[in-house]
Amino acid sequence: MEENDSTQVTLNQLQVHVKDLQKWQVSEEFAKQIENFTALPALYRHALNELENKIDILKTEWQARDGYSPIEHIKSRIKDPKSILHKMERKGHEFTLDNMEQHIHDIAGMRIVCAFVKDIYRLVDHLCAREDIRVLEIKDYIAHPKPNGYQSLHLIVAMPLVLLEGTRWVKAEIQLRTLAMDFWASMEHILYYKFDKQLPSHVAEELKEAARAADELDQKMLRLRREILELAERPSEE
Repeated sequence: MEENDSTQVTLNQLQVHVKDLQKWQVSEEFAKQIENFTALPALYRHALNELENKIDILKTEWQARDGYSPIEHIKSRIKDPKSILHKMERKGHEFTLDNMEQHIHDIAGMRIVCAFVKDIYRLVDHLCAREDIRVLEIKDYIAHPKPNGYQSLHLIVAMPLVLLEGTRWVKAEIQLRTLAMDFWASMEHILYYKFDKQLPSHVAEELKEAARAADELDQKMLRLRREILELAERPSEE
C-alpha cells in the first residue's frame, strides 16, 4: 500500500494510454478496456467505501462501550493501473480483466493503524467472526517479520456488493500495523526509492536495528498500558 494513500481517485488517475501499454504487449482490445478503466475500479471503490463504513462503525462502538478504540486511523487507496500491470507481469499472468480480478488481491487496499499489537489481533479476531466480511488469507509479519525487519499483519478479505446481477464479492487487502510499525515502514519506503531499490548494506542493517527498536517500543508501551490498567483497577486507599 505504499502508493497514493487517498480516498479520492479521479478518472484521469485511473487511465493508462495505449502507448504506455505497448511495452507489455497487451492486445488492442485489452488496452482499450484499460484506457476506459471505469467499471472495475468503481466496484473496488464501492467495496472500500463499504469496508470504511464498517470500520468507522466499529471504531465508534468500541469508543462508546469501552471509552477507548483500538483503531487510531485508517487510509485507503485504489492501486494504479500501471502498478497492476507490473504486478501481473511479475506473476506471469496474461493481461485480462478476469486475471486482474482473480490474481491481484490488493487493487483495493486499506491500512489500519492501531496503538498496540494486542489491538491488531483483537481486530483480526473480530473481522474473522463477521458474516458480512470474508477473510480469505492471513499473513502475519508481526509474529514472523520479513528479513528486512518489516512488521505488519496482512489480510485478504472479500466484501459483498449487491448489484443488478446479484451479490458480487470483491477482494481487498487490509494491512494492520502499530504506530511504530507504520512509521518504520514509511521511512523504509522513502529510503528504498531514494537509493533506487538498492540499499547499501550498512543502511539495510541500520533499518533492521530500527525495526527491532520499534518492536521494543511496542512491547514497552504495551507493558505500560497493562500496568496503568492494573493500577486503575486497584481499590483506592481511604
